[in-house]
Amino acid sequence: MKGWRSKFIFLLIVYFAGFATAIYMLAPAPEGSAEKSFDNLSSASAFDSQEFAKSFNDGMHKCLAFGKEAACHTAEFIKEKIKEMRET
Repeated sequence: MKGWRSKFIFLLIVYFAGFATAIYMLAPAPEGSAEKSFDNLSSASAFDSQEFAKSFNDGMHKCLAFGKEAACHTAEFIKEKIKEMRET
């Protein structure tokens, strides 16, 4: 039982670390900042937040559709197994 709990905690940590990174990347830089910002970097200057947001939104919709499909499939499987158990 301890194994799945530690895996779950690890996945939560990784998930929230990724979420925090996404917020950090999408947050605007403070105005008047003297430090080097992402606007001055060559690789980040090509970063288009609108395009990223659209791509991310499309990916989340695909993920949600896949999750719904998997949930429906799992529900049908469970119903079949319950029906089999009741028949025997």
